[in-house]
Amino acid sequence: MSLQHEADALLRKATDAGTVPGVVAMATTREGIFYEGAFGVRILGRSDAMTADSVCRLASMTKAITATAAMQLVEQGRLELAGPAARWVPQLAEAQVLEGFDAAGRPRLRPPKRPITLRHLLTHTAGFGYEHWSADIVRAQQALGLPGMGTCKLAALRAPLLFDPGERWNYGIGIDWVGQAIEAVSGMKLGAYLREHVLGPLGMHDTAFRISPAMRKRLAKVHQRHGDGSLEPLLASEVPQEPEFEMGGGGLYGTAGDYCRFVRMILNEGRGEGGPLLRPETVRSMARNHIGDLSVRMLESANPMATNDAEMFPGLRKTWSLAFQINMEAAPTGRSAGSLSWAGLANTYYWIDPARGIGGVYLSQVLPFVDVKSYPLFLAFESAVYRSLA
Repeated sequence: MSLQHEADALLRKATDAGTVPGVVAMATTREGIFYEGAFGVRILGRSDAMTADSVCRLASMTKAITATAAMQLVEQGRLELAGPAARWVPQLAEAQVLEGFDAAGRPRLRPPKRPITLRHLLTHTAGFGYEHWSADIVRAQQALGLPGMGTCKLAALRAPLLFDPGERWNYGIGIDWVGQAIEAVSGMKLGAYLREHVLGPLGMHDTAFRISPAMRKRLAKVHQRHGDGSLEPLLASEVPQEPEFEMGGGGLYGTAGDYCRFVRMILNEGRGEGGPLLRPETVRSMARNHIGDLSVRMLESANPMATNDAEMFPGLRKTWSLAFQINMEAAPTGRSAGSLSWAGLANTYYWIDPARGIGGVYLSQVLPFVDVKSYPLFLAFESAVYRSLA
């Protein structure tokens, strides 16, 4: 059975059954897309069809793009992986480690044992967390009067560390601090820097923090899955469009086709369709384990409406590069050992398999993360891609 026939049938059946409202999926080689499919609707209850150019909230798929921008500046000697990152973002020197709470519920804080580096921030080893996966962060935010990250208010970046830099892997807001470093050394807003140096050169013209009028016409809304399995569109779920800071860790909107351009740039070791963005040796470094003997761990949900417990391929060891999760063993879908991947909160996923020279992008717009129906659909799509290569 051809990939077009198998994947089309898989995705169409899912949207027809209401498994997800709409989905876009693509697979690409180093040269170009070899599968593209879009099914369902952008918003439940409306007739606008999900199309290949539908615009979706990419959420944490933003992180690898921000990391790419940072590595451009590392190449230029304007940022460096080692040494205190407070050199460029002085506020980082004020970060403190949360050791617990006193009898009155106030956070007990202390200075970290070592400075936070850019490498810590890129690899999620700085000590930062996210409120979706840490009840302690939520409690500290409440006690200290800090807003949540989704507000895009600068004060949200002041959340405490959960441990000393370099001692553990923990998914958190480090890449948002990387965005602040990019702004500091470039003198540009993050979105403007990305547009000029990453998105524009790659031809990713439908990817941005701000939803343009043309993008809005093709925007798919995020939907909430309730306990009974039903889905409801969240019509007020957008990332703030007039933010105090642009979230380098999760603020972009974009299309599957655009993200495939980014995937191909990594597969081609830094060369995009408009020319080189990074040196080959930089991309090879970005694809290597940078956390040593540490491993990516299960993210335990502290907010069931936003996320389920989250781990890709439980039982397989996973590490982190300067931009991506790395599965250190071959995955059940057919993904090669050493492949790169990550995801976005609203059940958007991608993978990059340098060994096979392919990658894929899957976009749905459903909460919670690792949705009981959308995530298995992504894995089924990926498996179909690999079967087609056999």
